[in-house]
Amino acid sequence: MKYVIFFIALIIGVPAGIVFARTNKTVEKLVFFLYIFLTTEEITINFVSREFFRGTSRGFEIGIVDLIGIILYSLIVLRSAKHPPRIIPTGAPIYFVLFGFCLISITNSAPGYVMHSFMEIWKMIRMYLYFWINYNYIIKYSHYDYVIYCFRAIILYISYHVLRQKYIMGIWQARGPFPHQNSLVMYLIVMNSVVLAYIMNKKQRIRLFWWLTTFSLGSLCIVSTFSRAGIVCFVLSCMVIMMLSFSNSVNPRKIVITILVMFIGLLGALRSMDSIIARFETAPEASANVRKALAKSAVNMANDKTFGVGLNNFGVKVNPPYTYSSHIEGLTDESRGGLVETIYLSYAAETGWHNMVVYFVLLFYFYFKNMGNFVKHRNSDYTWLPIGLAGGLMGIYMESALEWVLKQSNNFYQLMLCFALIGSMDRLYKEKQKMKWFLWKQKLRKIRETERERGKITIPHY
Repeated sequence: MKYVIFFIALIIGVPAGIVFARTNKTVEKLVFFLYIFLTTEEITINFVSREFFRGTSRGFEIGIVDLIGIILYSLIVLRSAKHPPRIIPTGAPIYFVLFGFCLISITNSAPGYVMHSFMEIWKMIRMYLYFWINYNYIIKYSHYDYVIYCFRAIILYISYHVLRQKYIMGIWQARGPFPHQNSLVMYLIVMNSVVLAYIMNKKQRIRLFWWLTTFSLGSLCIVSTFSRAGIVCFVLSCMVIMMLSFSNSVNPRKIVITILVMFIGLLGALRSMDSIIARFETAPEASANVRKALAKSAVNMANDKTFGVGLNNFGVKVNPPYTYSSHIEGLTDESRGGLVETIYLSYAAETGWHNMVVYFVLLFYFYFKNMGNFVKHRNSDYTWLPIGLAGGLMGIYMESALEWVLKQSNNFYQLMLCFALIGSMDRLYKEKQKMKWFLWKQKLRKIRETERERGKITIPHY
């Protein structure tokens, strides 16, 4: 039935979506909203599925998000005569290098597990298309104000799931619509950070009560996961946002909002203090030991194979007959087929130390590009976006030292959306500067022509 629904959506839904979106702006905005919103839900089908495989990809999946991407891609192509798309977006060459080394690593994949490596390759292709489509679509329409309302709707939707799980279903570590609570907390760190920056830095008047309510619900969801690293990283993200907001400008409104946010945070901390303390104090020591043991296995793999042991093969080669985990005394169910709990060592183990460096370059290229946007758009009405992304990305980069969640589809999509927003802001600034230079030259030309007509400038004739 899932396959029937998928092909009906592909054959009928996508063409209909293209037609209606092209002729109706409301439908087009709805399609763009769903392109962001549905990254919270894994509505996918898997071709050649391996559901019980312990890896970062378990099949050649394709989801509703990808089908919606076809609609937006078609709109971009159909309008390319007036608005030609950027074939190679900002930062794309670094991603190509990362992708290339991932392909090379497949030569070291375990026999019978080459297909599993290509599952991750397929995911990387889908994620690049998501980046490319968002980059070119946002450049055309500059939908930054619309994006923040999409974020708000997503936070409210996630909050509904979390509150229902926590207070009706009695789930202690709520995970919302995500596969794991760590996926939820990393997703919301970015969303909530951008909302906080919007509240503090939006120049036009906004409905402050509703936006503070949105931020409060998002913060409650983060605390409800009881993710120790996630809570700490979110607090650091908020500190980065406040620091950049006050460095941009200081006014009574920001001071009042800061006091309100701190008060809301204090109330939330007092309300959940017992559970938070219990989570920090009763965390099993065995879990930390397994993390360390798997990190050592990852280092052994990276040291042994220059190009890594093969993309998406860590869960295979952590086991005998491979000797990378010989330091673990008696493999438990948790360590047998487990995944190293840091995305950075995951890239090192599966694709080589050099590719881990490339991944760092990719992450911080966009981070520093975003800080450049903060400087360039300092006096604009969109300064909140680079400030929010600065805090949010710093939070998830830090948490990724303890989690591999950025390889999960939901969070990978969101990361590529952040990159698209950063790249589009940078490109739009350059286009604006070009336009200013063109208008200045036009103005100068008119002045020279006027002065020549008045006889003030004599132009020689040859």
